Amino acid sequence: MPEGDTVWHTAATLREHLVGRTLTRCDVRVPRFATVDLTGAVVDEVISRGKHLFIRVGPASIHSHLKMDGSWRVSNRPVKVDYRARIVLEAGDVRAVGVDLGVLEILDRDHDGDPVAHLGPDLLGEDWDAQTAAANLVADPDRPLAEALLDQRVMAGVGNVYSNELCFIFGQLPTAPVSDVADPLRLATRAREMLWANRFRWNRCTTGDTRPGRQLWVYGRSGQPCRRCGTRINYRNAEGGDERVTYWCPKCQR
Repeated sequence: MPEGDTVWHTAATLREHLVGRTLTRCDVRVPRFATVDLTGAVVDEVISRGKHLFIRVGPASIHSHLKMDGSWRVSNRPVKVDYRARIVLEAGDVRAVGVDLGVLEILDRDHDGDPVAHLGPDLLGEDWDAQTAAANLVADPDRPLAEALLDQRVMAGVGNVYSNELCFIFGQLPTAPVSDVADPLRLATRAREMLWANRFRWNRCTTGDTRPGRQLWVYGRSGQPCRRCGTRINYRNAEGGDERVTYWCPKCQR
């Protein structure tokens, strides 16, 4: 599931392959921007902001958001292009394909910060400020903790995996009010540490044990024993068609 660390890693990979190179193909497969052709322009920069990614090319900025299922595939070898592709960029022997992107738009580079102006401090960005993130978190003390953690206006980069894992680590039910968190600054700092440790991994780890099947505390472990107490992990599907699922240990989280 793409979260801030995945987007940061994706930006780093695209940066390595594309920055400083001239586009030899630009095929945008979103009707609104299908006539945009950046062929001949140089890729100047690739950056991430929370879960958003920007490829700055000449006067334009290619803005994408992976949502639940999106990805960028890039290689010096042929990358398959099928009906799921939203954009294809080539620079000589490099091909980058944006697949199943939840958002794909071409923006004026001078104003590409507008779509992310509302975001809180970026957990993996230069603007990270734990004090501000903690203050944002407790601004609504009655709000459910998991909901607050997922709000990108609080801090940018936490997704459903990290939300579930942070609730477990701090011994709080996802539905517990934010006011139950004894040390919001410590929580914000731990969130930063978790994403920072995983920024170069595609398979994230929150337990400190990177062996297969041991990387996460509760996420995706419904019915399995808690790694701390042995109690079976519970889960609940979100209401209203939301794809998020909540996992928790009924003994360790109160």
